[in-house]
Amino acid sequence: MGDAPLVNQDLAGRVALVTGGATGIGRAVALALVRQGADLAVLDINAQGAQETACLAQAYGRQAIALPADVSDYDAVRAALEQVRGRLGAPVVVVCNAGIAGTASLFRNERKANWDRLFAVHVDGAFHCVRETINPMLDGGWGRIVLISSVAATLGWKGAAGYAAAKGALLGFMRSLALECAGRGVTANAVCPGVIETALMREGTQRVLEQLREAIPMRRIGQPEDIAAAVAYLCSEQAGYVTGQVISPNGGLWVQ
Repeated sequence: MGDAPLVNQDLAGRVALVTGGATGIGRAVALALVRQGADLAVLDINAQGAQETACLAQAYGRQAIALPADVSDYDAVRAALEQVRGRLGAPVVVVCNAGIAGTASLFRNERKANWDRLFAVHVDGAFHCVRETINPMLDGGWGRIVLISSVAATLGWKGAAGYAAAKGALLGFMRSLALECAGRGVTANAVCPGVIETALMREGTQRVLEQLREAIPMRRIGQPEDIAAAVAYLCSEQAGYVTGQVISPNGGLWVQ
């Protein structure tokens, strides 16, 4: 334990909460924050993956715990956060990354259950986690809130209206938080990933992957670490004057 080097001690003495941290972007974000010195709480419905992330984080000599929780369940989030406060302290870095892709279909065929679940996980989940952590941040005069949205929130996505709508709602939530927290030492920002290589994407056909790659001006699919780097900056001391902003590592999709 403790053999892996820390990048810096920017978040030393602070507790970070990452939802959806069991795999992919969430795991990369969690480890990036730990490398800045943060202690870590991982919330994910995937208990085994969350525990694996916590074990990786402990290799940096930091405290790290994993708690299984469905972020759409307010009572489950409240119970998990009570454990986090008891074992690590109150989180002052909160990254709401938990999400689902939902069922792809044209809107004319959209099913209400799919729409409701997308909003329950992305929007309600972010509400639950921020609502249960924001008061200690405001009272202590320091905090970082980062909501993981999507490039679909700004560009739209054919066959994924519910997903794009839920991710778009996060941007309005983030900007309102930024206004309310301005002047209290607490920032709120969002990261909108473009096309990122994850286990779910790798399940697609090679033809689809090539089509996605060709649509990106930089001609490469992003990696979870591309998103983690943006989140790490927004959670750092250096980003103390950055709030209400959207960073979108997307390989140029916004400018083509």
